[in-house]
Amino acid sequence: MHGSGNELSSKAEWRAWLSAERASTTPEQRAEEALKLAEAASGLPRGVVCGYVPFGDEPGSLALLDALRARGSRVLLPVIAPVAGPLDWAEYTGPETLIPGRLRGILEPSGARLGVTAVKGADLVLLPALAVDHGGVRLGRGAGHYDRSLVFASPGTELVAVVRDSEFVDQLPVQSHDVPMTGALTPGQGLVRLPV
Repeated sequence: MHGSGNELSSKAEWRAWLSAERASTTPEQRAEEALKLAEAASGLPRGVVCGYVPFGDEPGSLALLDALRARGSRVLLPVIAPVAGPLDWAEYTGPETLIPGRLRGILEPSGARLGVTAVKGADLVLLPALAVDHGGVRLGRGAGHYDRSLVFASPGTELVAVVRDSEFVDQLPVQSHDVPMTGALTPGQGLVRLPV
């Protein structure tokens, strides 16, 4: 990682810097990292898992979701509502059941909608993130879908941000509405409990 990001002070600056870093990764790097993340599934809690389908240069792949299902977990994926609000959920039963979502490039499950409160039954929520810090602060893309959805999660639910190793940083800017993560999942370290 070039520099430490210490000179960055706002979330907008962090997002710009991290997005540029991600854009510079090669397809080969992303494929290797996705394989390692799928292998790291063995260290994740079993049960009901709210996951997501990575898109663009987000770390991970369907292999992680398939590995979770192979271990006996029930995997739910988000469905983005037409109006800003919490995410709806539907069960993931395999790659062939994914369809294009409302937002371009995002795949969603085609099955029955389970409602915004389905996250309440999750043992583990895997969250996309641009970065997460050692204290558990997650930096998302800024749309707020997960901030509005995690209010429905039960106390004690594992909240794990999925990031590249270089995106697991010392400290990020924090705001009062930010929900702290209980873990980070990286290709090189697997599951790391937070705060460190």
